[in-house]
Amino acid sequence: MYNIITKKKHGLELTADEISYFVNGYTDGSIPDYQMSALLMAICLKGMNERETYELTMAMAKSGDMLSMDKISKITADKHSTGGVGDKTSLIVAPIAAANGVAVAKMSGRGLGHTGGTIDKLESIEGFQTELSEEEFVSIVNKTGMAIAGQSAHLAPADKKLYALRDVTATVDSIPLIASSIMSKKLAAGAEVIVLDVKTGSGAFMKDIPSAKLLAEEMIKIGLSAGRRMFALITDMNQPLGNWVGNRLEVLEAVECLKGEGPADLLDASLYLSALILLGAGKSESIEQGRELALKTVKNGKALQKFKEFVTAQHGDPEPLLKSESKDAYEKSLCVNSEKSGVITSIDTEAVGMASLYLGGGRERKEDSIDYNVGLYIEKKIGDRIEKGETLVRMVAGERSDLERAETAIKNAYVIEADPDKKAVIKPKAHVYGCYVGTEYHELNSL
Repeated sequence: MYNIITKKKHGLELTADEISYFVNGYTDGSIPDYQMSALLMAICLKGMNERETYELTMAMAKSGDMLSMDKISKITADKHSTGGVGDKTSLIVAPIAAANGVAVAKMSGRGLGHTGGTIDKLESIEGFQTELSEEEFVSIVNKTGMAIAGQSAHLAPADKKLYALRDVTATVDSIPLIASSIMSKKLAAGAEVIVLDVKTGSGAFMKDIPSAKLLAEEMIKIGLSAGRRMFALITDMNQPLGNWVGNRLEVLEAVECLKGEGPADLLDASLYLSALILLGAGKSESIEQGRELALKTVKNGKALQKFKEFVTAQHGDPEPLLKSESKDAYEKSLCVNSEKSGVITSIDTEAVGMASLYLGGGRERKEDSIDYNVGLYIEKKIGDRIEKGETLVRMVAGERSDLERAETAIKNAYVIEADPDKKAVIKPKAHVYGCYVGTEYHELNSL
């Protein structure tokens, strides 16, 4: 291990055997934290080439179970987001894809810090089970066309250990390490078509579009080398996606989208992600045709019906979700008002996510419990004009909510200028910037 650290410290290329050695050694405990920390920092500073990143991903994927989709009769697809605030697209995309004959077999994670987790959102549904055996998982996919389960402890265990170490050693922000972390889990989960939602902006790992594209390209190359059909969407996270932030409230907003009534930015991103899955599965011949097919599936009610089947199959009760709970929560919410008039020129999306956490809707540590019912309603977004005393954000609080801390985070998140220069207003030109079909990039004209 000393020799491997020294080699990477000098920027030299590691062999497949050397990469396999340190991944397996750290996973089984024979390599200590202090040596792995040193290697991670060397990788952060010196990087990894395309071959090294692929070998690292495969070693991590093979450190545990590799799921087989052989027992699923349809073509299988998986979708992954790099994390954001208000991002509930999986709950919309999976039913659309399943309603069009694609099997969505998805392993998801829990939220940590300012980002939300799909599993937490689903567990806000009464009775819903996210812990499934491999047999149950496959059976539900074959029955309903989709299943979303919590990531098994036996799936890419090397990633779980390495990520925990990266989190406390300031080695998270490395494209080879981020790419291998995400793709090791996706490859181990076994889907044939993989669609990545790579976020960019103040609430994302990648703060600008060029960085997001670099990460997307890295992950696509890994997936293609492993024989998967790869697609990626570059989407905006300079402000929360949709209006609601908070676990159950986001599920309710996803249901609104499946009814064709949700926020335009959320529906737009979801339709493009669905289009890429349909293109990859051979259900459409172009992105545009796939988007039209996805929208048709929302309008004719088939996507909503598929969502109800999926929730029921995983022992949840879908009926309360079809009622106007979000309107009731909105009416009981507490207002955070603007202290001045002007135009909103930017939003620190990460701070908005932290405000939801302070209300009790997120975790600062993995062992923290969360309140599924708390959250935020975003009244004003970038480019909107606001008057002094007008509401910026509404808070839905619970017994454990730290209202003062949450309100302070929200007020600090918004930048309001009385007479802004038009150039200063960084209102996103689009919710979706572009997409990759394999390694080929396409600009997209979304909203």
